[in-house]
Amino acid sequence: MAKAPVLRHGPVVPQVENLLRHRLRSGEWRPGERLPNEVRLAAELGVGRSSVREAVRLLARDGLLVVRHGAGTFVADPPDEGAGVVDVGRLVRRARLLEVYEVRRALEVEAARLAAHRVRPEDVERLRAGLHRRGELAGGDAAAFVAADLEFHRSVVELSGNALLLSLFTAVRPVLFEALTEMVRHEENLPDVAHAHTALLAALERGDAAAAVAATVDNLESVLSAIRAAVGER
Repeated sequence: MAKAPVLRHGPVVPQVENLLRHRLRSGEWRPGERLPNEVRLAAELGVGRSSVREAVRLLARDGLLVVRHGAGTFVADPPDEGAGVVDVGRLVRRARLLEVYEVRRALEVEAARLAAHRVRPEDVERLRAGLHRRGELAGGDAAAFVAADLEFHRSVVELSGNALLLSLFTAVRPVLFEALTEMVRHEENLPDVAHAHTALLAALERGDAAAAVAATVDNLESVLSAIRAAVGER
């Protein structure tokens, strides 16, 4: 058996997915060919079967593999010549996220403005703790990082004192969590918006509504630009 590849510290599933993706792109398995079973792949890669299963699910979602229950997992056929290489499913998900993000931008801008007028010293300390946790989780597990990021923003919306804004944020939060977790896991060159979060906290601490709005726009517009580029919008 070939020596198992050395995995880095950190989440295992993204690394397994990348290893399998590389093997598919290198032509190790041809279109229509069945992959080794879950047990064998887990042994080859030196990981648990659940990690292989999740990585295969992600590759199947992206159209690279086809899982046939009772038969095995097969390499998907290449797209038709006229179809190009566009992942339509991913574009649909990005388009949906774009709409949600536009709503998020509108509500969080107003929430930041209101929060700057209503924040208390004890609120600032709670936000600082949340921002610190976000920073600690950066570069680690995507789901945990996104959860911490959204919790920080939820706290800001809550401090606006506007129950409707908080209800709207709560309604879109599951969509944001799912889509942003996927982006953090799989997208390269995502904008680093840590500075915008720090600027927002500083603005709230000063009670500077204009600066709080500017920091919120800086944060969300950076990600919006990346999403627009992904779906071909300007």
